[in-house]
Amino acid sequence: MSSRNKIKMTKPVNGFSKLNKTEKIEWLAENYLTDNKEAVSILEQYWNEDEKLQKLHDEFIENTVSNFYLPLGLAPNFLINGKYHVLPMAIEESSVVAAASKAGKFWSERGGFKATVINQTKIGQVHFLFKGDISKLEKLFKDLEPKLREAVKPITKNMEKRGGGILDISLKNKTKELDHYYQLFVKFDTRDSMGANFINSCLEKFAEVLQKEASTAEFFSTEEKDLQIIMSILSNYVPECIVRAEVSCPVDQLSEDKNMSGEQFAEKFVQAVRIAEIEPYRAVTHNKGVMNGIDAVVLATGNDFRAVEAGIHAYASKDGKYSSLTHASVENGIFKFWMEIPLALGTVGGLTSLHPLVKLALDILQRPSASELMEITAVAGLAQNFAALRSLTTTGIQQGHMKMHLMNILNQNAATEKEKEEMVEYFTHHTITHSSVIEQLEKMRS
Repeated sequence: MSSRNKIKMTKPVNGFSKLNKTEKIEWLAENYLTDNKEAVSILEQYWNEDEKLQKLHDEFIENTVSNFYLPLGLAPNFLINGKYHVLPMAIEESSVVAAASKAGKFWSERGGFKATVINQTKIGQVHFLFKGDISKLEKLFKDLEPKLREAVKPITKNMEKRGGGILDISLKNKTKELDHYYQLFVKFDTRDSMGANFINSCLEKFAEVLQKEASTAEFFSTEEKDLQIIMSILSNYVPECIVRAEVSCPVDQLSEDKNMSGEQFAEKFVQAVRIAEIEPYRAVTHNKGVMNGIDAVVLATGNDFRAVEAGIHAYASKDGKYSSLTHASVENGIFKFWMEIPLALGTVGGLTSLHPLVKLALDILQRPSASELMEITAVAGLAQNFAALRSLTTTGIQQGHMKMHLMNILNQNAATEKEKEEMVEYFTHHTITHSSVIEQLEKMRS
């Protein structure tokens, strides 16, 4: 019977977190893995030989047993606001870094990318239930705001020194959507930090003050005094934390293909974007291409790509229908391609001062501020989308993608260096598919 078909009798475990790393692996191998020795070897071979560095990685999360590596690549030649950048990109998908690099060079020869941070406002909410007279709650809130700000002074002091802090506190009535439901809706500026811990700490203190003030308000009935806090948490939807990235050039500078003029390319490109604007099935794949660039930079710089993904996709639906993040036009012979997206990023705090590769990635980017990192990251997304659409509307996406994917197929089949060289040469002149690569490799070996 193959190891794939062997089934172990699995069982729950108590006190798993108290086991050391070796004990965790031993328990895993004994209870869940069929080939114990190989599994343990795989986990241990990804441990860092530097014990201090390994301990640092072990403490990023809980119950660690090994490290999961992603390739870190570089996309050079990005001219952004008149300054050249090399973009660090952490991603596992073939062709993404190559496509970004190609787009970066293409636009560096046509004036480069322009990027602007429009706003950096972030949002947090205290969600609560209040069964009573809305006018009384509004009266309480009128006197509450200064008390809320006073209560969080120890938390906001350092942030205010850096020019950030609490921008606005408002009361939101959501009872039409959900019975008795209200919010304290708070706007923050967290400067160069992503600010999650700062925001959440402020919100939890607000909740404490709100509940206390409600319970002692003389003009509240007994039921009204029983104001119920549901939760206090930042929002990863940041539609006021916006960055714009754009490129433009005369249409006659667009074509690099003798079979297609710049005007023809621009017309086809604009139509491709318009399809993504009105067709959700296409928009999701279109925007995934944008996120290939954004996520790779976000990961490399130690930011939260899940939060970024969630916020950006929500923004793509802000008009009631999922739509393209990017837009394109041709006016008076000028091609323009642009995007406005919400991005909450940080360059201090979190992993930025702990993870050695994150620190190095930020050094590669010349130690950007949070707003500069927003601009760079948005440009990465715009460049990636441009590269994908250029392929789709000219040669097709598979030609370049499968060329990059060839090495993955060869590695999966344990090709030698000599076999790789010969296969790369062969498929320079032949169509790449998974089956054709396997077939040619078998021919070569026989």
